[in-house]
Formats: sequence, structure tokens, C-alpha cells
Amino acid sequence: MIPSAEHRRFLQEMKAHTGQDPARCYQCAKCSASCPVTEAMDLLPHQVIRLLQLGFNEKVQASSTPWICATCFTCAARCPRDLDLARIMEGVRLSFLRRRGATRLDPGDIAPELLQKLPQQALVSAFRKHSR
Repeated sequence: MIPSAEHRRFLQEMKAHTGQDPARCYQCAKCSASCPVTEAMDLLPHQVIRLLQLGFNEKVQASSTPWICATCFTCAARCPRDLDLARIMEGVRLSFLRRRGATRLDPGDIAPELLQKLPQQALVSAFRKHSR
């Protein structure tokens, strides 16, 4: 599959923000196995990376996983390729917010039922990163 120009731009933008290249992931799934919040995710972390590799940005954008990531860095500590998945998730969030024309996170954008499920660390981290 040849990536579209839009997909290449998205990955370049994300790499510029994070310094991480999702193409380096070889899908061992250690990130998903070690993630403490996978029960709340609709896609596992390694699945998000695979979708990014294949150019299915819309599926990642529709997913709650990038927003649920607790940024605990357990995935980064266990990755045999030294990818910082938490940083990639942050880059995904930032890229999607910028594409929407927003650089801030509004609490009203988060569904009330999701607020009850999200780890507090994820909320604090998201507001710290996206409220300036």
C-alpha cells in the first residue's frame, strides 16, 4: 500500500512533535501487554501504532485510546525498539487537535461517561499539555 500525501504529512508532523517513528514498531505487543489502562481502551496501543503505519488515521482519530493513555511510560520502558509510545499518543492527540483547528482541550469535549472511566493522571496530563 502506497501511503497518501496526507498520511505522509500527518506522520511527518507527528514525528516532528514527538521525535518518534511508528514505522520502527514490529508489533511485538509488549506495550499493550504492559499497559495498565487497556481495559478502558477500544484499541490496544500496538493496534494504534499499526493503524498509523497503514494510514488508517481516521480509525485512530475515532478511537478513544490516544485520549485514555495515562502517559505512565510503562510501554516505553518495555519496548524492545526503544519507542516512546506515550509520546506517540501525545503526538497523535496534538495532531488531531491541530487538524480540528484547536490547540486547547476543553473539558466539554470529553463525554461525561468517559470522564468517569479515564484515569485522573490522563486528565491532568491532557489538560496540562493542551490548555496553554
